Amino acid sequence: MKRPLLYGILFLKCLPCRQGKFVEGNPYNLLNFNKVNDSCTKCTLKFSIEPAFYIGAMYVSYAVGVGIVAYCLGLLFGSNFGPRGILASIMAALILTMPYIGTVSKFIWPHFFFKYNSEIAKKVSNDSRT
Repeated sequence: MKRPLLYGILFLKCLPCRQGKFVEGNPYNLLNFNKVNDSCTKCTLKFSIEPAFYIGAMYVSYAVGVGIVAYCLGLLFGSNFGPRGILASIMAALILTMPYIGTVSKFIWPHFFFKYNSEIAKKVSNDSRT
């Protein structure tokens, strides 16, 4: 069964098979905050290509943060909050979504290097470990 890209991004699944877990836990679990698994539990893909691989995720995190700010401004543009209220709303939205933004950014970054592979996904679906 082919799972859509959006499913993989929202639920942080492995890139080629979209079945294994990409991160160790929930992004809001501060003990395992933003910690990526070494490899996929299903297809055994190694997630880190090199030691500082996820530094590029900072650029993705910036873009996602700007998107959230733009969305908040779009929602608040017609409101009567005033400049301080709008700034406080944007800061609150960014603080509340920061753990998820960091994790999703670390997840989006490898999509530039790894692609979905239907053959791997079929092989993993038929695996007895599932």
